[in-house]
Amino acid sequence: MAAPVVEAEASGRAATRPPARERKNGRFSVHFAHYKWLYLLLLPGVLYFAVFRYGPMYGVSIAFKDYVPFLGVNGSQWVGTQHFEDFFSNPDFPRLLGNTLILAFLNLGIAFPLTIVLALLLNEVRLSILKRTVQTLVYIPHFLSWTIVASLSFLLFALDIGPLFQFLNGVMGTNIDFLSDPAWFRPLIVLQEIWKNTGWGTIIFLAALATVDQDQYEAAIIDGAGRFRRVWHITLPGIRSTIIVMLILAIGQMLNTGFEQIYLMTNALNRDVADVFDTYVYFVGITQGAYSYSTAVGLFKSLVGLVLIFGTNWLAKRFNQSGLF
Repeated sequence: MAAPVVEAEASGRAATRPPARERKNGRFSVHFAHYKWLYLLLLPGVLYFAVFRYGPMYGVSIAFKDYVPFLGVNGSQWVGTQHFEDFFSNPDFPRLLGNTLILAFLNLGIAFPLTIVLALLLNEVRLSILKRTVQTLVYIPHFLSWTIVASLSFLLFALDIGPLFQFLNGVMGTNIDFLSDPAWFRPLIVLQEIWKNTGWGTIIFLAALATVDQDQYEAAIIDGAGRFRRVWHITLPGIRSTIIVMLILAIGQMLNTGFEQIYLMTNALNRDVADVFDTYVYFVGITQGAYSYSTAVGLFKSLVGLVLIFGTNWLAKRFNQSGLF
């Protein structure tokens, strides 16, 4: 008789227990009520991405259409991958790809490591006033627009009157026009990138350096480790996960060489090495009205960046490192 009673009680509890969906909704309601102010703070960011990031993605469909403004997006004729085929067969494609990749690898191979080096140097400064002063000085260029940076470059390297033009040509014994010589375009772009954004990029690394266990430094000092060995064996391993995450993001942005900077430094004499995907989209899409074709070029660039992010993250996981996701 005991078994039927137990079964009856179990079936009664099961009958009175609410469905799984209702239990899940109830837990979510309690969770939302408890963290409602955090969700309210999250709302502006969600709205920003919804309106300015995900909303405009509807217009990407014109990359597969022969877009005519008077017909609209829905009324334009569907052409499939025709614009992508035209772009890949265009004689400009190898030149654009080469120019973009060269600038991307120069920035990734020079500017990115310098950000880490500068953060390590600032972390070793023990005089608080000096450290804050240097940090402020290296942060300031980030807040200058690329228009100001380009204007300063023109003033410094102007033909015949620029102080750096006169100094460098005097040292090298040449008469090089740095602003127009194609061979000097990429060094100028990299130098601008270093001067403007290296200091600002140290913020995240300095925050990561603040989390490194100070007891390890004390133990290393007792063991006789010098400053370089402490940096190599304690500091760098302590911020390795941050370096990997920032590297993944930097690789994902490789093809985004920066429209404003390149456009402002481009002229008729250096255009062969200055044209990249960003400026090509502007010239073809805005000045020539090839909206669908330029959208296809921009979509190709975005898809490559997405593949690079997932690929780099997979490699990081493959080598047992912390990835982006």
